[in-house]
Amino acid sequence: MHSVDFTDAVAHVRAQLVCPAETLVAPVLIVISGLPGTGKSHLARRLAERLPSVIVQSDFVRKIILPRPTYASAENLYVHRVAHAIIEQLLRAGYRVISDATNLAEWHREKLYRVAERTGAKLVVVRTVAPEEIVRARLAVRVMQREPTELSDADWGVHELLKPQVEPVERPHFVVDTSDNFEIALARILRAAR
Repeated sequence: MHSVDFTDAVAHVRAQLVCPAETLVAPVLIVISGLPGTGKSHLARRLAERLPSVIVQSDFVRKIILPRPTYASAENLYVHRVAHAIIEQLLRAGYRVISDATNLAEWHREKLYRVAERTGAKLVVVRTVAPEEIVRARLAVRVMQREPTELSDADWGVHELLKPQVEPVERPHFVVDTSDNFEIALARILRAAR
C-alpha cells in the first residue's frame, strides 16, 4: 500500500510545504476539526494569511504520497502518521502549524495534543460547523466545478458516512460557523494563538 517508506514520505511532503521566514521560541499548533464541507481549509487559509503558519492538510499529504488513494482505513492511518510526524518536526523547528484534517474522533485529536505537549507548543483547537444545506451546496459545487487548489475528494456521501464519527471536543476549543461572517471568531483564534 505504501508507495514510499515512512521516512521518505515525511521528507518528501515536508519538502513541498512552504514555511514562513519567521520562527518562534514557543511554537503554536492550531488543530482544526470538522466534517467535509464545513470550511476547515478555508479557515486554515484565512488564519495563515493573518498569522504566518504552515498548513499541514491531510488531503495534501495523501495526494503527495499516494497518487491513487483508496481511503482505506490502513491508508488513512498512514497518512495521518506522516502528517503528525511533519507537524512535530515543524513545531520543533519553531513554526506555527495548522492541522487541517477532519480530526473527528477524540482519540485522533489526542495524538495531536500529545505532539503539542512533547514540543512545548501552545495548543488551540477549533471545530468548524455550517448548516447542512450550505455544506451540501458547497460539496456539490466542489464536485461540479473543481478548483485547482481543492484537494479533497469528499462529497455529500462521504460527509454523511463520517457524520456518526463526530465526537465532542473534550478540551477548551472554539466553534466557528463558517457560513456566517466569522471575523469575530477569527480574531479570537488569532488572539489565542499569539
